Amino acid sequence: MASVPTLPPANDGPSFAEVNLNGDSSAPIVRAAVIQYSSIFFDTPATLDKAEMLLFHAARHGAQLVVFPEAFIGGYPRGSTFGISIGNQTNKGKEDFRKYNASAIDVPGPEVDRLAAAAGKYKVYVVIGVIERDGHTLYSTVLFFNSQGCYLGKHRKIMPTGLERVIWGSGDGSTIPVYDTPLGKIGAAICWENRMPLLRTAMFAKGIEIYCAPTADDRNVWLASMTHIALEGGCFVLSAHQCCRRKDYPPASEYVFSGTEEDLTPDSIVCDGGSVIISPSGDVLAGPLNGMEGFVFANLDLGEITRAKFDFDVVGRDARPEVLSLIVRDQPVSAVSFTSRPS
Repeated sequence: MASVPTLPPANDGPSFAEVNLNGDSSAPIVRAAVIQYSSIFFDTPATLDKAEMLLFHAARHGAQLVVFPEAFIGGYPRGSTFGISIGNQTNKGKEDFRKYNASAIDVPGPEVDRLAAAAGKYKVYVVIGVIERDGHTLYSTVLFFNSQGCYLGKHRKIMPTGLERVIWGSGDGSTIPVYDTPLGKIGAAICWENRMPLLRTAMFAKGIEIYCAPTADDRNVWLASMTHIALEGGCFVLSAHQCCRRKDYPPASEYVFSGTEEDLTPDSIVCDGGSVIISPSGDVLAGPLNGMEGFVFANLDLGEITRAKFDFDVVGRDARPEVLSLIVRDQPVSAVSFTSRPS
């Protein structure tokens, strides 16, 4: 099993048991954990071991909801070009894609069953980024599990960006779920699709209260985006990021960080993290955590959602549907449809 060091909780508030609920049963407190650890690239079984160990540690610190980064299972192929240039694809790049495809998981599949069992074992809700394989197409996907060990469903990234478009397919409107759970209404948007205002509006209209944002963007401006979304939607935002070093990826003989490989040592940070939890009023509750692996914990007072929406309710009292409206096509889209002729 992958070894996960026991780290002190980062940016931690009081434990769940210490929170004073003030007798207000209509505004429960939810103990949330954001995971900032790296995948074990090209080794999905070991990454699953690591995920289960991390769930154990999060649950031990009272977490009821645990959010993992984008592509935690299957890996985010940072720095790789997969041998692509306009008009040409190299044989090595094709082989790299085959190996990456082999690290992806089928949904449903045995890896999904194992993650569900771990969620049930540790009695936590889990939101986790995976690379999903559907035939020979890959998707950056988020999976949702409840604390009873049931797989709830998935969200496929609507629009991969940059070179991601070469290796991942695009999701459609059929996988933009918001789940009504005892912890609140939970959904997710992945990395730069958080910059799509119409996608956010669709999620706000579904009543999202705990907005999960697994990402691969470790720039300082990410915090500003997450703060704006929390304010805009009047919801909690939980952004999960990996913190990775060069040694978390295969050696240069197998995997090259294009343009930077010669400057890297095994301990060089190639992804700085930045995981954070933000309140509906735009206050940073925990994080951002940078430059190290660890956990970000916070206690979410769901009463804060109502207080924030008293200021501004973007799809409720303060919407102007007679001026601005949105149509969401939430049916699956298929490249091929078959219609039988009447006999």
